[in-house]
Amino acid sequence: MQIDIRTDSVSPIRQTFAHVARRLGADKPASRYQEAMYDLQPETSFHYRPLWQSQYELYDARRTRVTMTDWYALKDPRQFFYGSYVNARARQQETMEKNLEFVEKRGLLGSLSDEVLTLLTTGVVPLRHVEWAANMNNCAITGFGHGSAITEATMFQTMDRLAIAQYLSRIGLLIGGKPALDAAKAAWLSGEQWQPLRHAVEDLLVRDDWFELFVAQNLVQDSLIYPLIYQKLDAQLSLTTGPAFSLVTDFMPTWYAETTRWVDAVIKTAVQDNPDNGTVLSGFVFEWLDRFATALSPLAQQLFGQDGDEVLASVVAPLEKRLAGLGLNR
Repeated sequence: MQIDIRTDSVSPIRQTFAHVARRLGADKPASRYQEAMYDLQPETSFHYRPLWQSQYELYDARRTRVTMTDWYALKDPRQFFYGSYVNARARQQETMEKNLEFVEKRGLLGSLSDEVLTLLTTGVVPLRHVEWAANMNNCAITGFGHGSAITEATMFQTMDRLAIAQYLSRIGLLIGGKPALDAAKAAWLSGEQWQPLRHAVEDLLVRDDWFELFVAQNLVQDSLIYPLIYQKLDAQLSLTTGPAFSLVTDFMPTWYAETTRWVDAVIKTAVQDNPDNGTVLSGFVFEWLDRFATALSPLAQQLFGQDGDEVLASVVAPLEKRLAGLGLNR
């Protein structure tokens, strides 16, 4: 008996979904990111208008003053879809768990001086409340934003902010357990150094324009706080206390550098789409830049003493240069 084994190749009838093919051209294979991003948001068939805002459709481009010829131009240069995002964060989580275990096992944070521990407890750990607000802001953008190109990326941003808030909580627990978290909460609620920032954060929570939230939170606030805390303060503490703070905050500067690429790409694309966007976004940016720079001054003075305002200015200047490069001017 003779058996012949033969292989045949089967060519797919089409390379991707019809709605993606309409954008890329017929019979062109699409990346996983493109298939998971393009045109997922309904455009025409809505069951009802939101009862709480009957002037809008369920998905309505009028919820922001920014306009776009094509909202799907606001692509993510990281090309994150669920699979790639989860894999990237899982690798970073493994690194952070090893860092936290290393610091806890050797008591690196607990061995710091009382002065440094108090500085971290009242000057850094309260940022977990800022991160929770950032989580809520990005969740609002996800809920009211237009086009799945931007909203799926802000959903990933939403979960990242929750993770960073949890990392800051774990730092508090390593410093002094629940009493340290209680002290950090008390500083956030009543500490003089935090009240201007808390006021600004809470004002941002109630803004209606979702693109203003995106600009104020992900561009302005983050670009002041992250360099101030995770670059300037980290450099200062490394000289005097060793690598403990760097180890337990290793995720934050890496994450900030990664998300900066995405934020800049979104802003630059929106500005280039039409001149009115540049005017609107510049108004958003510099209103909140002035507000947050003023609000962070008391915190900078607590963290850096008499050099606080100078250190804060060294963070503001690169941001203003970056904004000019994105086409945003006063």
